[in-house]
Amino acid sequence: MVTSKQKKELKEFLIRVLMILLSSLIISVNFKSFVSAGDLFPGGFTGITRLIQRCALEYANVELPFAPINLAFNAIPAAVSYKLVGKRFTMYSCLHIVLTSIFTDMMPALEITEDILLICIFGGIINGFALSLCLGVRVTSGGTDFIAIALSERKNVDAWNYIFCGNVVMLAVAGYLFGWDKALYSMLFQYATTQVVKMMDPDGRRATLLIVTGRESAGGVCAQIQDTNHTATLVEGVGLYNGDPCVMIYSVVADSQVRSLVRRVRQSDPKAFVNVLRTNRVSGNFYRRPRD
Repeated sequence: MVTSKQKKELKEFLIRVLMILLSSLIISVNFKSFVSAGDLFPGGFTGITRLIQRCALEYANVELPFAPINLAFNAIPAAVSYKLVGKRFTMYSCLHIVLTSIFTDMMPALEITEDILLICIFGGIINGFALSLCLGVRVTSGGTDFIAIALSERKNVDAWNYIFCGNVVMLAVAGYLFGWDKALYSMLFQYATTQVVKMMDPDGRRATLLIVTGRESAGGVCAQIQDTNHTATLVEGVGLYNGDPCVMIYSVVADSQVRSLVRRVRQSDPKAFVNVLRTNRVSGNFYRRPRD
């Protein structure tokens, strides 16, 4: 007999595989329609693969397939992620890499528009949306993301600045070889992608909660916060409106947890005053849900 836990795990598995398949397909179509049409160079190993393909075609008149080069670049980062981040996370991400590589070689070239600005903006938006589908099911598109996630979660090292510098070097080489306009348009494409990912990434946003409640209700409110695997700081005070003693509870949680948490806080204390602030950066011991 199938238990409710097994049903839940099967549902999560099917949703994750479906999102991986859909994301891979969108990225491949976007690559053959917008990236190729605009002669752009995306960030990460995809951009390096694209650069190698362009160099081979330009200087050796050889058309290299996308899949072998992209898979080769992802081999070592995937091994690092397998060891430092987790087995399931890495295997699902590798599935996304393999599908994207195969679909990109299979997909015919699609010419949607010749306007380079439309290619950069809408191509970047579509690319960011596809990457966000992966992040929504806690999977990455691979490449430099493997390195950044492994270093940030296990070594507490912010590798995104180094990856950005690597992209700058790659674009500088591309600009020198194929024209600086291509490099600049590629930056616009990458910027559009980054903005969409930042907007849609459920794990990339934080929120600060300032909750004012009575002393007798503080324990129940704090218990609701602790159920999210986060903790809080309690500050005693006095309400200036009526002079009654009160407490202010300060906590930082994931943005995706705010709605349900506020609802549970209101259930614990219907009179609680809750102020939700957008948090751009957190430094310190902040709980991150395991990716594996």
